[in-house]
Formats: sequence, C-alpha cells, structure tokens
Amino acid sequence: MLTESTITTMLPVTDSERAGHFYADSLGLKQTGKGEDGTLYFTAGAGAIGLRTMPAGAQSENTALSFEVSDLSSEVRALEGRGVRFQDFDLEGLKTVDHIAELGTERAAWFTDSEGNVLCLHEVLG
Repeated sequence: MLTESTITTMLPVTDSERAGHFYADSLGLKQTGKGEDGTLYFTAGAGAIGLRTMPAGAQSENTALSFEVSDLSSEVRALEGRGVRFQDFDLEGLKTVDHIAELGTERAAWFTDSEGNVLCLHEVLG
C-alpha cells in the first residue's frame, strides 16, 4: 500500500515567509496550499514539500532531500542564475568540480535553503 503513496517531505523552517520565497523564487516550485498550522506546501515531482515552522536548530546537517535531474550541470547553472549558492567539497572521498561530485553511477551537487536545510540535486548516469 505505501509503495503507491505520494510522499510529502516535511522540512523545518524558522521563517515560513522567507522559506516560501526561496522555494518559489529560487527553486521555481509552485505553492499548492497552506495548512492551518501555517505549513506551506509546494509540488515537487510526484510528491510535495511541506515547510513547517519549528524552533531554530531543527535543521539537519545531512541531506534532507534530493531532486533527481536529467542534466545536473544545466540545473546547477540555472539555479545559480536564480541566486542559489552551491557547496564545494575537497575531502577524502568527496571532491566537487564546478560544484559537482562524481559518485560512482551518480553525480551530485548540494546547497542549503534559506533556513539551513541541506538539499541536493543528483543525476543517475546511464
């Protein structure tokens, strides 16, 4: 039953208005609603993202969600043009070139939203 369910990823935000602008203006996602508790909902593929106001510090240092894209380099450039700042790494086992890391059969790039949630774009190599 759950394998057919639409997933909504809930992300903690400290300022829902600021976060809503980031997801709409910087990422280009469409807001689909607002819950009675103030949670903002955005469509994302076959699922959704909910931005729920929570106390500062609720964000994780790990990747909260990843968008699978077909052309990672183009998506990175497009989002940079909208003001998104990507993270770069030069660690043992994780190095980015032009913001993109090669990870075996995938490539990935990370950035944070306006609230400090770590988001990722990834491309599966064919």
